[in-house]
Amino acid sequence: MRNGPEVEHNRVLGRALMKSNENQSLERTLESAIVVFWADLMHGAQTGLIHVEYGFAPTGTLDCLKVWSSLTRGHWLLACEYWMSPSTFHSTGVRFSNGYKSEGLAHILEFVMQHQREFSLPPNRGRQGLLQIPTPTLEESAEAGELVNEAFDRRLIARPVRAGVNSERSLTYVS
Repeated sequence: MRNGPEVEHNRVLGRALMKSNENQSLERTLESAIVVFWADLMHGAQTGLIHVEYGFAPTGTLDCLKVWSSLTRGHWLLACEYWMSPSTFHSTGVRFSNGYKSEGLAHILEFVMQHQREFSLPPNRGRQGLLQIPTPTLEESAEAGELVNEAFDRRLIARPVRAGVNSERSLTYVS
């Protein structure tokens, strides 16, 4: 196998992430990523609810992750899912559904799922895990942006530059 620039980039990124996230919770990081890209999951609605459902592999790591969006009470749409292992029904990686799309969220989910052992993993209680995330406040959005920025080396990958309940999210690459 070739060791091209992408392979080296991921090695350096993994080392930087490991140093900065020794005790950072995987659940908190996922929650923060959802909050940072809240507008992408709300399709313009002012309020809503997000569920992040995850399942475990036999190794204790997460095998799948599903993000559900609710704009109207009792009505849920699958926004995206991430699978670590393929099956006849799905491939590996992130896939958006029902008109949802977020390059920034896809980028963060990809990296977090590929490097999840460098975070504090949630306990496997023999069932699926669930995070419920209500509409964030401006303060919660700012905190989420800070946590995501701390979790990733700003010189190596995209990071959110603006965070807020109704603000536009964009990415910047810092060299």
